[in-house]
Amino acid sequence: MYGDPDDNQPITIPLEDTLDLHTFLPKEVPSLLEEYLAACDKADILEVRIIHGKGKGILREKVHSFLEASPLVKSFHLGGHGGGEWGATIAYLKKR
Repeated sequence: MYGDPDDNQPITIPLEDTLDLHTFLPKEVPSLLEEYLAACDKADILEVRIIHGKGKGILREKVHSFLEASPLVKSFHLGGHGGGEWGATIAYLKKR
């Protein structure tokens, strides 16, 4: 069920292990990733795929910079064959 756009109420989207950043601006990525990873941590989702696209690498650099500094992240690598290759990053969260 979708919310009424004139209602000004947030629409709840189910939390999944994949986040597609194609529709977001690079400046939005840090706050979005912070919220997303915190939600994954609470839901015990320990492996996530972040799709940043191949392009010029601007989103990828933002994502990797954020992941390197995040206390929630144990490690990360590019998607590899079948995981989005260099258009996605797989991040592993620390188990609490």
